[in-house]
Amino acid sequence: MSANSTLLGRIVFNPVLCEGWQQYMEGAIYHLAGLFLLLGFMGGSGIFGSVYIFGFLTVGFFCIALWGWIDACGIDIFSWNMILFLICLLQLGYLLYHLRKQPFPEEFDQLYKQICQPLQVPLHVYKEIVKCCEEQVLSLAKEQTYAVEGKTSIDRLSFLLSGRIRVSQDGQFLHYVFPYQFLDSPEWESLRPSEEGTFQVTLTAEMDSSFITWPRKKLYLLLAKERYIARLFSVLLGFDISEKLYALNEKLFAKFGLRFDIRLPSLYHVLGPASSESEVGKETEQCEEAPARSLGQSPTFAQTATEPQGASGPSIPPVRPRIPWPDSDLSGEDSTSLVLEDFAELTGSFMDYVSEGEYMK
Repeated sequence: MSANSTLLGRIVFNPVLCEGWQQYMEGAIYHLAGLFLLLGFMGGSGIFGSVYIFGFLTVGFFCIALWGWIDACGIDIFSWNMILFLICLLQLGYLLYHLRKQPFPEEFDQLYKQICQPLQVPLHVYKEIVKCCEEQVLSLAKEQTYAVEGKTSIDRLSFLLSGRIRVSQDGQFLHYVFPYQFLDSPEWESLRPSEEGTFQVTLTAEMDSSFITWPRKKLYLLLAKERYIARLFSVLLGFDISEKLYALNEKLFAKFGLRFDIRLPSLYHVLGPASSESEVGKETEQCEEAPARSLGQSPTFAQTATEPQGASGPSIPPVRPRIPWPDSDLSGEDSTSLVLEDFAELTGSFMDYVSEGEYMK
């Protein structure tokens, strides 16, 4: 305790300056070590930044240990710096081990370059994803079905590598699945891990295609274990589903040729084209009778005919049907131009159809 207090007093309270400085400089090894340490501590972040840092620190501590053994002749200087040198060397070897490039099949190598490398996904994370699908590439022949609506169970998640897949329902075409898109992302997101279900669409290969697939239970275990991979799949699945929704948006038309905007919160009021002009006239008559019923009256045709023009109370003007908009060649309209009034005049709704396939016709 007294030795520590004496050392503290010499450093802080009663500093003792060196009375005589050495007249010679240390050797080149000592200054070279300082230079390597300076460069090492200027490294960045990430795995490559760590390789840079520990690479220079390894060389720097080795130079100091060599200086302590040759010039300083201090066993403590040599021992401590040799220990630090070995620690940095082991850490550097660990980082280089994770950076080594294992030979992947050509399909997986292209998949990493197209999807994961732009997102800066580490290589060791990609290896875990590939390991989950057992590094197997499956194939589909032309006109071979991947899933049949109402029959195929949802027990996997697949990603298309090459070819083209046609998605249909009740024999009606919906959209295509192109390379580097998920085959069944909507089905995957529609179920919880404990739920089971079947496909509501049929997926058929338009040409010879190849894909990879992850078993459902095995992938759920990986996502529960690796939080980074779970966030990565969440982003990829969300983007893929949005692409499919915009592809379906091309098939939604109003009777006047205006395309629906899937960003509208009122899309549950999606309406189909009018079947005949008689239905439009019937809807107009219902709109004219609606204000009278709202006032608690049920006027008949005779009552409206004998009612004097000078009766008290404001007169309710008849509701005039709006003029349909001309056909538009544009692929979409701004969401601010589509309001509920544009949908209110159309006859029938999505619920009036027997199935989704009939509506899409």
